[in-house]
Amino acid sequence: MIALLTSPEAWAALFTLTALEIVLGIDNVIFLSVIVSRMPLAQAKRARQIGLALALVFRILLLCLLVWLIGLTRTVLTVNGVTLSWRDLVLIGGGLFLIAKATHEIHTEVEARDPANDDASGPSAFFWVVIQIIIIDMVFSLDSIITAIGMAQDLQIMIAAVVIACLVMYVSSGPVARFVAEHPTTKMLALAFLVLIGVALVADGFRFHIPRGYIYFAIAFSAAVELFNVLAKRNRKKTAQ
Repeated sequence: MIALLTSPEAWAALFTLTALEIVLGIDNVIFLSVIVSRMPLAQAKRARQIGLALALVFRILLLCLLVWLIGLTRTVLTVNGVTLSWRDLVLIGGGLFLIAKATHEIHTEVEARDPANDDASGPSAFFWVVIQIIIIDMVFSLDSIITAIGMAQDLQIMIAAVVIACLVMYVSSGPVARFVAEHPTTKMLALAFLVLIGVALVADGFRFHIPRGYIYFAIAFSAAVELFNVLAKRNRKKTAQ
């Protein structure tokens, strides 16, 4: 441990891996923000806390099960000449779940809803939200940790990077969730991002890798445009008053 603390290479690896984990955590934060946006404030906060705590637990657990995790990359199925491992199947399943969930939420937002029939605040709804968070946490954790294993050799560095990234996710998830809840157009944009991320996960599962840089650039560019729209709308309201 002392050798790691005094090693410039270890600090460089920690910084690089933490930055990567934070970027990979954007998917998780977007999903959490969207899924809790129709819940009461108290329940939404509790759901976010549960989701991020589970994300941290899943990531550390996977790091401690490296031998089992490496085994997930072995081929278990071949479809039309394409070899698939358990990791690929998890990514495909998670990607399809994201696409289905985002599409359902888009339909709910577009179609008129009767508030009296909206059970987003009921106990069963909260339980269903937690189940969805668990599913997507497992998918994002698997993708994130397999990436981390390829970048660092020391388990302590990987765990430290994961803990720091989860803390950043926790701090940022509240403001992001409030912003999404207060601005309906940003929620639609976030849902579109989830569809895009789901497609990328399915493509990864079939061994067709879409560079994440392209996806995150598209997300950042669209978010910047939407931010300008929100600021312009706010300025117009001030001028009208």
